Amino acid sequence: MISQADPKATCQVSLTKGTLLVAFAGAWGMCSAVPDAKEALRTLAGPPRPTSLCFDSSGLTHWDSRFLVFCRSLLAVARETGVAVDLAGLPEGAKGLLDLAEKVPERKGAAAGKRSEPLLAHVGNWCIEAWRGLPDIVEFIGDVTLACLKLVRGKAVFQASGFVGLMHQVGVEALPIVSLISLLVGLILAFVASIQLLQFGAQIYVSTIVGISMIRVMGAIMTGIIMAGRTGAAFAAEIGTMQVNEEIDALRTFGFSPTEFLVLPRMLALVLMMPLLCIYADLMGCLGGLIVGVGMLGINPLQYLTQTFNSIPLVNVFIGLVHSLVFGVLIALAGCYRGMRCGRSAMAVGQATTSAVVTGILSIVIATAIITWLCNILGV
Repeated sequence: MISQADPKATCQVSLTKGTLLVAFAGAWGMCSAVPDAKEALRTLAGPPRPTSLCFDSSGLTHWDSRFLVFCRSLLAVARETGVAVDLAGLPEGAKGLLDLAEKVPERKGAAAGKRSEPLLAHVGNWCIEAWRGLPDIVEFIGDVTLACLKLVRGKAVFQASGFVGLMHQVGVEALPIVSLISLLVGLILAFVASIQLLQFGAQIYVSTIVGISMIRVMGAIMTGIIMAGRTGAAFAAEIGTMQVNEEIDALRTFGFSPTEFLVLPRMLALVLMMPLLCIYADLMGCLGGLIVGVGMLGINPLQYLTQTFNSIPLVNVFIGLVHSLVFGVLIALAGCYRGMRCGRSAMAVGQATTSAVVTGILSIVIATAIITWLCNILGV
């Protein structure tokens, strides 16, 4: 406890032949006024910049955490500027605590008032992290490619018994949500188109707009987004939980490849089911347009269906199927990759699941832009 009789806390800074000496004296405690560290930090940062930093605490009568905070700020600047530090002049207890603080990294989020980074710094850090993670992504894709080649040659360890269950989970169990979303998208497209076409008495072409939109790209995109949020997240959570429970380590110990045993069945199941779900979504979207056309615009159902069938080129069906196949591969890769690279905690599983959904949807958008550009070049 500091009393009124204790001497006042002081700090003398002197620079001699490249050595910065910081001399402490008095009582450094929570209840006393301590000097500001600005002068010492300014001298330490230079110019002229010292080559070494040392301390003298012979006049120190009392110290606590405020003294350690002062010393930590000097050590941080010395580390950034490359100045050598000699802690011999500090009290033994302070040296031990400062050594411990240097060895134990600061826990992320522990600081209450952490300063926010500028936008450009944040974007730059994100780009650096993405660039550093690129080799890991390429390695994962390479592992999956080799596993597919081994499967073609009949040498992969493929869990056929669970494959049917995966297809049921990926395809059949997704039908209700695919039905609802696709039907509503068809209704929305028909409503929007009818507002404009009614002005020209061309409401019959609502069927054309809804049919081409759904079959060419919208059916595949909506199915892909649903599967990214449902199946991609499930893949990441399942494999991430296996990572936490060390089940993947057990597979490696017994000589099984986790890529062949876990990733390959999931990816094949999704790639096989995506075109079927896409066709189903197309039909549900057209049904939504039919409901609006018949119920609101008074179009004959047979006339609506005939117009839809005659106005949609067959190439649009193939383009939609290509979209769905590409989306299936991307969603499966995103979900399995995030799961395989998951940390070993419950929080890491949640982060992997979120990353899988975001990565999957982002991949769908980018792939759609590329395929559309290629179709434009090919004239289809």
